[in-house]
Amino acid sequence: MWYDLISLAEETRREEEGADLSSMGNCKSLSRALLGKAHVAPDAEWRMQDFGKTHVPDLEWRIHDFSSLLETGAKSATSAIFHCSGYNWLLQVIPMHKETGSETPYVALRLMTTQERMVPGHTVHVVFELSVYNHTKGMYCGCKASYNFHFKNSYSKEHCLIPLQELLKSSAFLVDDSCVFGVDILKIDVSSPEKKAVVVQKKATTVQNLFVQKKGFVKGKYTWNINNFLELDMDNFVRSPTFEVGVHKWYVGMYPHGNKYSTDCISLYLCLGASDELRLESKKVFVMTLSILDQKNGKHLTATSGLWVCNNGCGWGWADFFGLKKLKDPSGGYVVGSSCIVKADLTIIGSSNDG
Repeated sequence: MWYDLISLAEETRREEEGADLSSMGNCKSLSRALLGKAHVAPDAEWRMQDFGKTHVPDLEWRIHDFSSLLETGAKSATSAIFHCSGYNWLLQVIPMHKETGSETPYVALRLMTTQERMVPGHTVHVVFELSVYNHTKGMYCGCKASYNFHFKNSYSKEHCLIPLQELLKSSAFLVDDSCVFGVDILKIDVSSPEKKAVVVQKKATTVQNLFVQKKGFVKGKYTWNINNFLELDMDNFVRSPTFEVGVHKWYVGMYPHGNKYSTDCISLYLCLGASDELRLESKKVFVMTLSILDQKNGKHLTATSGLWVCNNGCGWGWADFFGLKKLKDPSGGYVVGSSCIVKADLTIIGSSNDG
């Protein structure tokens, strides 16, 4: 499964022109999520709706060591997949989200889906609730939202829940440096020629735990020297030799002319080796940076992910990493002769398991 990564404004590459960022998930099918602008203007006096004690989320995501998450500087953290009504979903927390024109950082949530079950021409309209658990009241609080997901748009808008500083000093939402987020999918409608109806099937809550280390991060890097870039099969997936970080095997994957989710761009990913078996009870949590080196001017093309949960047979990266025309421009230094140099930096910062 390929995951097209979401990139926040602060994570744009160093190249001035830049390019839209996205992420990937199933090795058999790719998902894409591009950078979205802020759409939600929180009230000056923030308030969340109480969902009541009968509210049962589809996903309960417990983030332990929340202060350590902030100290990593990661702009976002994304859960592992949970399943609901035939679709794969993920919950993303943006711990320091700022609206345009505001200096107040909010803890914001967004709902994401993978794209292997998204059909071109179909729109999946979803009504859902995003929440944070209030331990004092014994119930979830949050906001109701809706979004139209489709083949090339697999992430919702960011929805601000609570100012970061309010969360940090709260004894209701933050207990022992841990907080609990939730998402409940209420309704799914599919707009398609077949007018497909989807019945939301309620089942037991999926519980996930995210643990962030305070120190002792495992770091690794790899440089892939491609001496025959212009001779590569531009329509197929190309992979680097494997390298090891944190006792697991990884490789860099590339679609030299872009995959089906890209637009005239090179697609670039970091992948977990299919033969590398991670124990299901303890998935790794990592952050990574992929770069194409400028061999002439030093203006490297660089993109950095948020925190992601590592699963077997998965890869993470950007469908629209960089425009092909500019990539191959001889003055740019990204392809010299037929040489292209790709660098991967990987840091394992914690673990995740099912509760």
